Amino acid sequence: MQLILNKIVEFIRTYMKDKTLILNLLFLLIFHFVAQSQTTPQVESKIDSILSLLTLEEKVAMVHAQSKFSSPGVPRLGIPELWMSDGPHGVRGEINWDNWGYANWTNDSITAFPALTCLAATFNPDLSYQYGVALGEEARYRKKDVLLGPGVNIYRTPMNGRNFEYMGEDPYLASVMSVPYIKGVQKNGVAACIKHYVLNNQELWRDHINVEISDRALNEIYLPAFKAAVIEGGSWTLMGAYNKFRGQHCCHHEILLNSILKEDWNFDGVVITDWGGAHDTKESALYGLDLEMGTGTDGLTTNTKNAYDNYYLANPFLKLLQEGEVEEAIVDDKVKRLLRLMFRTSLNPNRRLGRMNNQEHLDVAQKVGGEGIVLLKNEDNFFPISPETTQTIAVIGENATRMMTIGGGSSELKAKKEVSPLEGIRKKFKNAKILHTMGYASGPALYARTEPSPYNADSLKIKAIEMVKKADLVLFIGGLNKNHHQDCEGGDRLSYNLPFGQDDLLKEIIAFNKNVGIVLISGNAVAMPWIEDIKGLMQAWYLGSQAGNALADIISGDLNPSGKLPFSFPKKLTDNSAHYYGEISYPGDSINQEYKEDILVGYRWHDTKAIEPMFPFGFGLSYTDFSLSNIETDKKFYNASDKLTVNITVTNEGDLEGADVVQVYVGKPNSIVGRAMKELKGFQKVFLRKGESRQISIDININTLKYYDEISSEWVLEKGDYYVYVGNSSDNISRRIKIKVD
Repeated sequence: MQLILNKIVEFIRTYMKDKTLILNLLFLLIFHFVAQSQTTPQVESKIDSILSLLTLEEKVAMVHAQSKFSSPGVPRLGIPELWMSDGPHGVRGEINWDNWGYANWTNDSITAFPALTCLAATFNPDLSYQYGVALGEEARYRKKDVLLGPGVNIYRTPMNGRNFEYMGEDPYLASVMSVPYIKGVQKNGVAACIKHYVLNNQELWRDHINVEISDRALNEIYLPAFKAAVIEGGSWTLMGAYNKFRGQHCCHHEILLNSILKEDWNFDGVVITDWGGAHDTKESALYGLDLEMGTGTDGLTTNTKNAYDNYYLANPFLKLLQEGEVEEAIVDDKVKRLLRLMFRTSLNPNRRLGRMNNQEHLDVAQKVGGEGIVLLKNEDNFFPISPETTQTIAVIGENATRMMTIGGGSSELKAKKEVSPLEGIRKKFKNAKILHTMGYASGPALYARTEPSPYNADSLKIKAIEMVKKADLVLFIGGLNKNHHQDCEGGDRLSYNLPFGQDDLLKEIIAFNKNVGIVLISGNAVAMPWIEDIKGLMQAWYLGSQAGNALADIISGDLNPSGKLPFSFPKKLTDNSAHYYGEISYPGDSINQEYKEDILVGYRWHDTKAIEPMFPFGFGLSYTDFSLSNIETDKKFYNASDKLTVNITVTNEGDLEGADVVQVYVGKPNSIVGRAMKELKGFQKVFLRKGESRQISIDININTLKYYDEISSEWVLEKGDYYVYVGNSSDNISRRIKIKVD
C-alpha cells in the first residue's frame, strides 16, 4: 500500500498543473476503494462525497436515457454508463443506439431459456436459482448492468398477450419462484429488474388504461410477488408499469412508489420506467421515478433523431430545479440510488466475468423445459411412446418446426441454436418412420402487426389428412406462437380458440385417425373443443434453445413429466373471473377498468364459485403413480407467532422414478370477510425412485393466514377454525384437517 501511495504522490507532483487529470485520478481511486468496501456505511459516505462534486446538469443527465438501452455516466469523474438489456428468459440481441432496429452484431447470439410460465410450472425454487445464475452469467458476459426481468404480473385473463413472460395466477407461487431467480442473476453483479409494477395484466390499451381495484385485492393478489422480490430477493432495480392505477400512471405514482415501495418496503434501488412509461415532468420528479427510459418525442417510444434532452427528466426537469419548483434533494436521491446500483454492478471489483453459450447453460435450459412440461391427458397410456418404436408417426403442425425464440415483442431472443420439436423427435425416435407436414400456417413472426401466411390453408389441410391416414399415430404440435395478437407484447389475443383453423383441422384429423396426441406450445390457456376425442395432451410452453430435446425426453419417457399448471384452464372464457363480469372488468371501456372479481383470481374463483375448470391450477399427470398418506399437522391449536408444520408421507407406487408436487392450501370457513375457499401457502417437489416412500414436512407461518383489512390498512389475523388442505393439485385434495387459531 505504501508503494502505491508513493507512486500517487510522484504522479501528482509530475502532473500537478493538470488539475482535471489529477481530479479524475483521485475519483477513480475513490471508486476503486469504495467498491472494495464491504460495509454499507462506507459506501453511502463515499456516495455522498461524490454527489457533492456533481453539477446540477450532470445529475440531471444521469436520470434519463442516452440511447435505447443506456443512460450516461459522468466521464469527468469516471462515473460509468449504465447498460441494460431486455429479458426475462435470455439476453436480447443488440439494438441500435437510436432506434429499435437490430445492430446486426455477430457475437450477440445467446442461450434461450424457457419462458417464465415454464419455469413456474416446475414448482422447483432450486431450479429457478440455477436459471437465474446461468442467465446472469450470460448478461454479465454481454457487459450488461441491468437485466430487465423477471416478470411477476398475475395471470388474470388468458387473453393477455404477455402472460408467457410471467409466473402464473398465484401470488405465493410467483413470490417463491422469483426470489431465487433474482438472487441467481445478482450473484453475477448484474441487477435483476422486477417488472411490471403493478397491475399490468393486459396489453390492450396498456399505455393508458386506468385500473380500479380494492386495496385488499391489490395487497393480497397483485403486490405480494413484488414485495417478496424486494424484501426477500433484494432486487436492485424495479420497472414501473405502463397503465394507470386510480388515475395516476404507475411509473410515477405517489402511493405505489413513494409510500409502498420506498417507505413501507425500504427499497433502496432504482425505479426505471417501462420504455415510454413517463408522462409528466413534475410527477416523474416527485413520485418515485429514478430513471426515465425510452420516451422519445412522439409519445410512441420512437424518435427519428436524438431527443434525449427533451425527456421529462431531462431539460424540463432541469428547468424546474433551476427555478426552485423542485428541490435539489429530489434529484440527489435519484442519483444516489444510481450510484448505489453502480457500486453493486459496474464498480464492483469482485464482479464475475460471465459466460455465454456453454453446455452448462444448455443443460439448465433443458432441465427447466423437462421439469416444466405438463402432462394433461393420457388416455390408454398414449404417452410415453417408446424410443425403440418402429411405428409410422405423423407429426402435424407448424409449431413442430417454427422457431419460438423470435417474436413476442421485447422478450424475443437471438438464440445461437434452437432445437425444434421435429428435430428432437427425429433424433430420439431413430427407428420410427417420421412424417411431417405443417397442416396450418400463421405467417411471419411480427411485433405490433400481422401479415397473412403465404401458404394456401386448404392445400395444407389436404396434405395433413392424407398423411395421418398412413400413420399409426399422430402427434399434433400446435397451439399459439409469438405473433401479434397471440403470445406477444403490444396486443392481447382476439379469441380463446386456437388460431389459424387448428380446431377444424384437428376435427378432421381425428375423423381419420383416432390415435392422436396433442402438444400445445403456448404461454396461455386455450379452448379445447376436441378434448374428449384425443388420447394425449401436453402443455409444452416456449422451451427455448433446447425445446426439441426437452420435449422428446418427455414424449419418449426418458424423463417422467413432473410439471404442474401455474394457472387454471377454464372451459370457456366466461368461466374466467375477469370475463365473468363483462367488458368493464376485461378489457375495460378503453379508459377505465374495474377488477370486479376482487381477490377471486384463478383457482380461488373456480373453487369458491364451484365453476369446474378444464384443468385446475397445480394439476399435472405423471407416468407413475403417487400417493399421499399419514397427513398430519404438528398440533391442532396455534397462536399468531406459531409455525404450522404439515407432515406427509409421499410414495411412488408405480414402476418409474419421478416427481410430484405436494401442495398445501389453507382456508378460513365462516370468515368475517369474503375469502377464497382456500389459498396456496406451501409446496414441495419430491423426487422418488420407483417404490420409494419419503416423509416430508412443509412449514407455514400462521401470520401468512392474515387478510388485508381495508378500514385499518393493516394485516389482520382472524381467530377461529381453519382448514388445511393437502393434495397434488388445487382440486385433488388427499386430506382436509381442521385447526384452530387464537
